[in-house]
Amino acid sequence: MSDPPRRVVRVNQTTDLQETLDRLVAEREGQVVEFKAARNQYNVDKLGRYFAALANEANLAGADSAWIVLGVDDSGMPVGTQFIDSEQSERQFRMDIQTGTSPTSGFRGIFELVTSGKRVLLMEVPPTPRGIPMAWKGHYYARDGENLVALSMDKLEEIRYQTLWEDWTAVPVRNAGIENLDEEALAKARREFAVKHPEAADDIAGWSTEEFLARAHLIQDGGITRAALLLLGDYSATGFLNPHLSWITWRLLGEEEGYEHFKPPFILNTSKVFQRIRNVELKLMRPGTLFSEILRKYEERVILEAIHNALAHQDYRQNSRIVVTEYIDRVEIESVGGFFDGQPEEYVTTTRTPKRYRNPFLVEAMGNLGMIETMGYGIRMMTTRQRERFLPLPDYDLTDPARVKVTIYGRVVDEAYTRLLMERSDLPLADVLALDRVQKGLLIKPDVRRRLRDAGLVEGRSPHLQVSARIAEATDRQAEYMRTRALDDAHYERLILDYLDKFGSATRRDLEALLLPKLSDALDDKQKQYKLTNLVAKMKRNGLIQRIGSRTAAQWERV
Repeated sequence: MSDPPRRVVRVNQTTDLQETLDRLVAEREGQVVEFKAARNQYNVDKLGRYFAALANEANLAGADSAWIVLGVDDSGMPVGTQFIDSEQSERQFRMDIQTGTSPTSGFRGIFELVTSGKRVLLMEVPPTPRGIPMAWKGHYYARDGENLVALSMDKLEEIRYQTLWEDWTAVPVRNAGIENLDEEALAKARREFAVKHPEAADDIAGWSTEEFLARAHLIQDGGITRAALLLLGDYSATGFLNPHLSWITWRLLGEEEGYEHFKPPFILNTSKVFQRIRNVELKLMRPGTLFSEILRKYEERVILEAIHNALAHQDYRQNSRIVVTEYIDRVEIESVGGFFDGQPEEYVTTTRTPKRYRNPFLVEAMGNLGMIETMGYGIRMMTTRQRERFLPLPDYDLTDPARVKVTIYGRVVDEAYTRLLMERSDLPLADVLALDRVQKGLLIKPDVRRRLRDAGLVEGRSPHLQVSARIAEATDRQAEYMRTRALDDAHYERLILDYLDKFGSATRRDLEALLLPKLSDALDDKQKQYKLTNLVAKMKRNGLIQRIGSRTAAQWERV
């Protein structure tokens, strides 16, 4: 048997990386530490398996975190690694891990250290949430000493039983009674229950408060639950829920600043949060017409869906509030607890239905009161409504596995994207999702990029793609697009040939002075140099120009 795993302390601002590495080397590989030499690169799929295994073992060991260390061999000797050599490769790696894990997770931090002249990466793995084993691409992994193995049935059951009957929202609150519920909230709950359950609409008025609460799934064993206090509780509710924060905090950031706290009953007060958000009108001109679309920055049902989702899926045991932050161009809703089941995109592009909930008692109650729907359609609705309103789609930030941040946009990011949605209501949702990423400067998969390029919807070179300039011909930004768009090679060839016709010959420096200022601003300096080299080589192969003199002192002339 291997030694029992040691508790690993998470790196923070006061912990030296070298001390952390020294400690990990001293503890050697085991249940919660993995060393890989990875001198050049390393297979991401294998790292994903180790991530899942270490997350499961950290959970079982009660460890704060586990570690994957690259650039160190099995003996603990630094050998150096070239893995993740740019910000772009780090973003892609993090996205790959988030996409492959279930529940969605990711590294708490990826730390670079140069020790003994060797570059080492320390990757901090958070434990999987209590009650939920971590899977990588649908398979569960664990450690047997230093070996990667399938998660055994006993370990699987140990994790799954951690939260059996531990739904925080389902617990009856001692000494709380009907007198601690808000009368206006109860009246609204009855109305919403009747809408959700029309078959019972004629009978609801005759139900006692106790019977209504039982049918709405708000009491347990005859007691008022935490869920009931969150949704219907009066001013006394927060006292019963202490020390767990039951607040939604709205804050305004920008030229003006402000904040306000909202407490139960949330069946009433989430609407008050929305009313606090400044919701002025936007005017969007339809392409090719003199008509404009007038709409509010934010649609109430989209914002409330996001707030209600945060309320339903918040991990209340973390003693944290829900924060709604308003900026000039967007609203961000942040809650604690990782995205619980699957990936947000799956609820947009597929008919996925959630299989489990963090707070099933609260979720069922909110469903009965029409605050959320429980089939996974809410995320798709938010995306569809933003698309129909020609605005950027919602973003889900899952970079911190312990939090979820949803961003709802209230302003145009790229006019070409907005006008494209106005012109092309027939675009597949998958293409709209990809174009939304393009306008925000985010990466898209190569096959998707090819599809959009073939359809004439994007231009430029990755990672500097743009929505096609052709779509923006009627906008005030046409000049900017024409400056940044990539012109055909034939145009650049014509410029070179015209130069040679006029001056007889050209050096490399002459060609750089001629073309580099004219190449797309979407290319960086290095890409522009490559573009010129490839263009000249192509013209030589096609018999248009020839090189005179040595390679280092070459002059180019027309054939």
